[in-house]
Amino acid sequence: MKKSYQKELLDADEISEADLIQNLKELKFINTYLGGHDVIKKGLKRFGKENHKILEIGSGGGDNLMMLKKNFPENEYAGLDIKEVCIAYSSSLDSEIFWIKEDYKKHQPEKTYDLIFNSLFCHHFDDESLVEMLKWMNKNSTKGFFIGDLHRHGLAHFSIKFLTKLFSKSYLVKNDAPLSVQRGFTKKEWEILLKKARIENYSISWCWAFRHLIVVKK
Repeated sequence: MKKSYQKELLDADEISEADLIQNLKELKFINTYLGGHDVIKKGLKRFGKENHKILEIGSGGGDNLMMLKKNFPENEYAGLDIKEVCIAYSSSLDSEIFWIKEDYKKHQPEKTYDLIFNSLFCHHFDDESLVEMLKWMNKNSTKGFFIGDLHRHGLAHFSIKFLTKLFSKSYLVKNDAPLSVQRGFTKKEWEILLKKARIENYSISWCWAFRHLIVVKK
């Protein structure tokens, strides 16, 4: 499947609060039942499950962090997102996680994080910006970082388009979910991006359902 560089609706500046929250709720459902949370758990387990200071960039509705906190409560968790609605919504669901409203590129932590991760975030960026993100995650983590994102594949595109058309109540999800797959990556593309970022100590694993787990250990 040919890669798409068409912008997703979610990347627009003006989205109503109600529409964005509906999108966040449905993304939590997708992450829960279509493998997203499992990928993130696998990523954390590569470093050991506990005693880490962990940051998620592009934390959205916060469901990844809340899932990790429930399963691995001994870690210290923080979430960063550029959208005010996302931070307010996440804070309303869990006030114990440290939420930060900021562009990740401008974030200057007082103490370096042990681990940084993101999920379904990288495909929102062009290749040049993504290489810079990989460098930033590598620089600002002491133990390494991990990423869960979509494997671009025709079957994945057809399946999510069918499922969201059938069940979704969000125009954002109906439009962006299949487009996200088209903006996703092949294993070879990840290898090229990591090479451009001058990162060598990585592994790339395929996970259900049509996702890649990228782990960089220091």
